[in-house]
Amino acid sequence: METRVATLGIIVDQSADTAALNAILHDFREYIIGRMGIPYRQKGMNIICLVVDAPQDEINSLTGKVSSLEGVNAKACYAQV
Repeated sequence: METRVATLGIIVDQSADTAALNAILHDFREYIIGRMGIPYRQKGMNIICLVVDAPQDEINSLTGKVSSLEGVNAKACYAQV
């Protein structure tokens, strides 16, 4: 199956359910190439950047599941190749 490389930008409010977010990321661990988390205490949020290499449907599923969590925003950006 053809895969695509993408980055997912995730912004997490402090009130968000981080256990649920980590569970989702764990479910998609086979596709995650790298993960960087940055706490932004002054604004009361955490910023996560994921790099994934996965089939298009899996990237859409991951983005949708993460976005469905209350207090969490996620967007994907795809490589053109």
